[in-house]
Amino acid sequence: MSTVRTEEMLLNVGPQHPSTHGVFRLVVKIDGETITEAKPVIGYLHRGTEKLAEDLNYTQIIPYTDRMDYLSAMTNNYVIVHAVETMMGLEIPEKAEYLRVIAMELNRVASHLVWFGTYLLDIGAMSPFLYAFREREQILNLFNELCGARLTYNYMRVGGVKWDAPEGWIDKVRDFIPYMREQLEGYHQLVTGNEIFINRVKGIGQYDAQTAINYGLSGVNLRCTGVKYDIRKDQPYSIYDRFDFDVPVATEGDCLSKYYLRMEEIRQSLRILEQAVEQFPKEGEIMAKVPRVLRTPPGETYVRIEAPRGELGCYISSKGKDKPWRLKFRRPSFVNLQILPELLVGENIANLIAILGGIDIVLGEVDC
Repeated sequence: MSTVRTEEMLLNVGPQHPSTHGVFRLVVKIDGETITEAKPVIGYLHRGTEKLAEDLNYTQIIPYTDRMDYLSAMTNNYVIVHAVETMMGLEIPEKAEYLRVIAMELNRVASHLVWFGTYLLDIGAMSPFLYAFREREQILNLFNELCGARLTYNYMRVGGVKWDAPEGWIDKVRDFIPYMREQLEGYHQLVTGNEIFINRVKGIGQYDAQTAINYGLSGVNLRCTGVKYDIRKDQPYSIYDRFDFDVPVATEGDCLSKYYLRMEEIRQSLRILEQAVEQFPKEGEIMAKVPRVLRTPPGETYVRIEAPRGELGCYISSKGKDKPWRLKFRRPSFVNLQILPELLVGENIANLIAILGGIDIVLGEVDC
């Protein structure tokens, strides 16, 4: 009787690989088709955002945040202005808060659409990618009307927002909501019940709640293990306490449960949007009265918000000048990525892309 003997092999995945979703290198050791070791390598972007911010005034930092999680730039814009406003004790006009929430929830939907389309593309399905980007295009058109940009918005300002919504814009958002709900049902018919898709991702990349907490995971990567934690609900910011929405959770902790949760989060964002456009004040200011030169008082603060990929935090240390003394972002993509080596060891090489895609990282945020 002969025995099949394999030899350990070192394999580079990336840094220029479409399924790594950015310049991300993964060095894996494989024995046959089984992964025995996996080592993520980051640092190919050389961003330096946090260090650059020390030489910029607070308004100048906002465009840099666009380039972090570039699929959800509105939430990045918000976290920096929210931190500065917290330090300065500013009261934000109601109309500006509604515009911010509408912009952030539209961006959350657009971000999850990119994940849905690219994830299905990663594991071999072409059509969902085309449908997802068709719907995302409508959101980008709305953003283009609102702030003149489609990807990097630079829309939030300390004290409010840069521009008011153009005439008829809120009505367009209102019309988009039922359209997107209908398309979401189509996604479920196309993908959710598909046996090939279920068999491809069910039970893959599984972990429990304690592991998720130990690694500091947040967002869908935490809620898929049964931990019901969403900062919009547990530590409300802006005007999120005015809206009725649910926090979907799952218990399996695998790639399939992450898919279910992101699809359900689109539905909940549409609920928030529906309430926001109905409550939207027609009159009011979009900017608080702020000094021409913004100076935060000496001290420090940390604020956190619920970004599409989890907890996005901003720490500012100030010496009372118009620039931060130190600035640090807590980036969910960077933190969530830490669990990847543990999930890959012992897995088949074919599941590598499914597990990596399930985490949902944006490299602009990883290499900040």
